Amino acid sequence: MSALHGTKKFVVWDPPGVTQPELVSEEVVEAAAAAAKKGGSSGTQGTRLTKSTASTMSTAESKLIGGPFTKTKNPEWLKTRSAIFDEVKKLRDAEQSLKPRTPITVTLPDGSVKSTLKDGSPFLSYSTSPYDVAVTISQGLADASVVARVWYSNRIDWDPFSEGAEGSDGLDELEDNDAADEKTESGEKAELWDMTRPLVGPVKKLEFVKFAEEKDGMTAFWHSSAHILGEAIEHLYGGYLTIGPPISSGFYYDCYLGDGSVSEEDYKVLEKEVTSAIVKKKQKFERLVVTKEEAMKMFQYNPFKMEILRTKVADNTRTTVYRCGDLIDLCRGPHVRHTGMIKSFSCTNHSATQWLAKDGNDQLQRVYGVSFPDKKMMTIWKENREKAKARDHRVIGVKQGLFMFHELSPGSCFFLPPGARIYNKLIEFIKEEYWKRGYDEVVTPNVFNLDLWRKSGHYQHYKDGMFIFDVEGQEWGMKPMNCPGHCLIFGSTTRSWRDLPMRFADFGVLHRNELSGALTGLTRVRRFQQDDAHIYCRQDQIEEEVLGALEFMKYVYDIFGMSYKLELSTRPAKALGEIDVWNKAEAALASAMDKFAGKGNWRENPGDGAFYGPKIDIKVSDSMDRIHQCATIQLDFQLPIRFDLKYKSNVSVKEGEVKKERGTNDAKEGFERPVMVHRAMLGSVERMFAVLTEHYGGKWPLWLSPRQVMLVPVHSDQFEYGESIRAQLHDLKFFAECDTSKSTFQKKVRNAQVDQWNYQLVIGKAEMTNGTVNIRTRANEQKGEMKVEEFLAMLQRERDEHK
Repeated sequence: MSALHGTKKFVVWDPPGVTQPELVSEEVVEAAAAAAKKGGSSGTQGTRLTKSTASTMSTAESKLIGGPFTKTKNPEWLKTRSAIFDEVKKLRDAEQSLKPRTPITVTLPDGSVKSTLKDGSPFLSYSTSPYDVAVTISQGLADASVVARVWYSNRIDWDPFSEGAEGSDGLDELEDNDAADEKTESGEKAELWDMTRPLVGPVKKLEFVKFAEEKDGMTAFWHSSAHILGEAIEHLYGGYLTIGPPISSGFYYDCYLGDGSVSEEDYKVLEKEVTSAIVKKKQKFERLVVTKEEAMKMFQYNPFKMEILRTKVADNTRTTVYRCGDLIDLCRGPHVRHTGMIKSFSCTNHSATQWLAKDGNDQLQRVYGVSFPDKKMMTIWKENREKAKARDHRVIGVKQGLFMFHELSPGSCFFLPPGARIYNKLIEFIKEEYWKRGYDEVVTPNVFNLDLWRKSGHYQHYKDGMFIFDVEGQEWGMKPMNCPGHCLIFGSTTRSWRDLPMRFADFGVLHRNELSGALTGLTRVRRFQQDDAHIYCRQDQIEEEVLGALEFMKYVYDIFGMSYKLELSTRPAKALGEIDVWNKAEAALASAMDKFAGKGNWRENPGDGAFYGPKIDIKVSDSMDRIHQCATIQLDFQLPIRFDLKYKSNVSVKEGEVKKERGTNDAKEGFERPVMVHRAMLGSVERMFAVLTEHYGGKWPLWLSPRQVMLVPVHSDQFEYGESIRAQLHDLKFFAECDTSKSTFQKKVRNAQVDQWNYQLVIGKAEMTNGTVNIRTRANEQKGEMKVEEFLAMLQRERDEHK
């Protein structure tokens, strides 16, 4: 478990919990493989930490490019590729030798400035690395740091072409390195940097990133681990590697093996190769800038890498590759210093997929893995994984009769009576808070003319994920989200600045056309509901509304017994809208987070916001230390423009006065654009149902439990008394039953415990005479006799207090 420390309002993770993989049954893997053969994706192992390239590369004509393949250990092209790497490295080393070695300074996060190595010699550009700087502070810090985060004051003799920065842009979609989005020549934003890569100028801020930093530390560590998995695949099978990104549960690598496949029997073989032949040798990761032509010569044996180079790297540019041992791969980086930093490695799953997830393309084999810098972390991970298997919501859901699925409506859940009790209670819980917190519920249609989605912009991005049908010659679709409908409500009448904020809440049913192979229990479905709400407010109300949403979130997750952390994702490179509006919104979000959590108790993700507005990422940790992203708070400047939403301003424009323009999408004179806040506390109710099932392990707290009280008469003489108490409980809206079966008393008690009834009330002759009940808890704790009236009052208090 992660170490936790807290404030009155907020729990800070230090270090963050390790993200567990989503559990994938054999049936799901087989279904994913079947979907892949139909053009689907087998991405069931966890959320990808890096962008997918399929959407941009799949425009190429569908074709088979893999060709004949024979499994070969240590194929000859390994040596050929390494020889080309060495030749090119000599050329680049000669170029780098001409770069100026100018004394530089490095400023650390605490404000201290470093300028000399331990031996007293100065830091030099194109010579001193972050690792060298870290050594001057502590050898332990240097050895534990995965990568560095660098803010440059300026770069000395910096040439993006010679550094491969321009041609590597095409690899962003393969890897989503934040440096690509955040890097500016002026060094305004952070750049992730290899610990051993020389610095290229004075640094106004340098941070050392350890594994525990989920966003950058884990991502880089697992990205490097994907490379060593790829090296093992090449050594053992001669497989043609395609794409190998880090994901939220570790990493994977896709490879082409012709008609061959991967099985669980390969896991041990791969793990042995990794630990004994790769990790043990402490192979260093080497970055090399190459021209497109040099790269194509280097990867001429691999048709998939050639396709990536052809479509993702522009002509007459340079890109980057990394080498560790025999492996050389197209990659932007950064990576760990050497393979020895990966102390524990395990293959976790495998599946079939297709090149670019496109029907008709070559079939690939995907191998999943996880790794850690400490063997103890792997032990904890495996323990939690076994615990998660036992707590799998799909298993508990069947055992407790909570829900079912049917082949006639895949991805759409049937909630059985006990499950419906939980589902409805979650919605009631949020609705009660809506009433207290000033939200207005609305009900919106399930189907719309696709013109709505064209107007909102969703059509261009989400059409393939919608259920679309013809109505009188026009395209209509089931709604996949509520926000455009809420925009229609806001725009249906003239609004005044006095009307704001307006908070529309909606539990409308949503549908998304997920591929059948990707459907996974309640976590990936086609039909679902969200506790969706949209707040329309003025710019000066952003902070107050966001703070209110954060307090709402805290209330919910405190009751669930889940800790959380906050991250502020700010303006990306391709943001739409005015910079001044973005800056004010980000400042308002930051101020709200400071007031809510306290300064220093949240993190910033520079450049990671959506193109239409900054957002707060809320990541919660369950009882197994797994991280989930359920609640969201997202600002949106674009939908109000697209729908021409406006309200009467309290600032009048005098006759003849020119209103200050803020862009072509400005509202007409006398009106202003509202800011739209998308927010959800639970997110998808179905997914939250799954998360809570596993978080509680099926042991539901009383207020949420579908089985609250079981009355257990000792003899049939007490049946009538038991039924009378059950009726009182029913009148108070408790889920209660009286076991009047012919089972033995001991079996009745045992059944109640197995079925997870919160309380078992034993009723014998004495209890009937005294008007009492004898109380046992689900954990078989005996609380003794209590008057029926007292027990009912106690039960109501527990429910009201959400216990």
